[in-house]
Amino acid sequence: MPDRNMPPDMDPAIVADVDARLEAITREHDVTIAFAIESGSRAWGFPSPDSDYDCRFVYIRPQRDYLALFRRRDVIETPLTPFLDVNGWDLGKALKLLLKGNAVIIEWLTSPITYQATEGFRAAMLALAMDIADRRLIAQHYLRLARRTRMLWLSDPNHAALKKMFYVLRPALALRWLRLHPDANVAPMHFPTLCAQSQLDGDVAFEIDQLLAIKALTREMGTGAVPMPLQELIAAELDPAECMERTEIATHRAAVLKAEAFFFEMIRKHAT
Repeated sequence: MPDRNMPPDMDPAIVADVDARLEAITREHDVTIAFAIESGSRAWGFPSPDSDYDCRFVYIRPQRDYLALFRRRDVIETPLTPFLDVNGWDLGKALKLLLKGNAVIIEWLTSPITYQATEGFRAAMLALAMDIADRRLIAQHYLRLARRTRMLWLSDPNHAALKKMFYVLRPALALRWLRLHPDANVAPMHFPTLCAQSQLDGDVAFEIDQLLAIKALTREMGTGAVPMPLQELIAAELDPAECMERTEIATHRAAVLKAEAFFFEMIRKHAT
């Protein structure tokens, strides 16, 4: 994976602000930033002209901090602005959430937009995630997310915020992708890729393409009726959803041991 990958449409002034914040975090908190990426709609592949920037990172503290009697916070946050949100997780927190089936860290690992990365770290952690991620827990993550966002924004399908529809469609399609790919643990983060690999009917693909085209051009999509093909897709994936059986306890224990081994190795290599 590249140490840096910036699409040409990224605002150079905001990117420079992100770089400055990451440098300040490294200095002021005495941490190593293992990788820093863009999350949110820009990385998912459906930004609007007014989409803000969401930089997320994983960091490693000095070895002494992991041996301290009173542990430091496992989150580093910076002040929010109308256009920028920069915060990150300690490596230990990221690994624990991965073991619990939180798909967010996997999405960070697969983001196509990279601010910086310690050589070899991200690829190694992604390989670990692909190995130990529990399909059932990942599916439950997306199911909860899809049901919550549908309740928030699509409770009335005849009068819905069309911009928010993507936040329901993305987890619903992740569930569909996992169902269609029984040998895989992790669905693609990039929304167009997710759609392309989800065997969508022509009318569903058409409606999604229409919404993507509108979202790319306008700051506000307004409200309206959710197209019936999309209503049917969401209902088909969410209403009868049955998540996969969780891996056996022995298998989960093996995943914990692999995560611990990775944690110790990265601390030895990269902790200041």
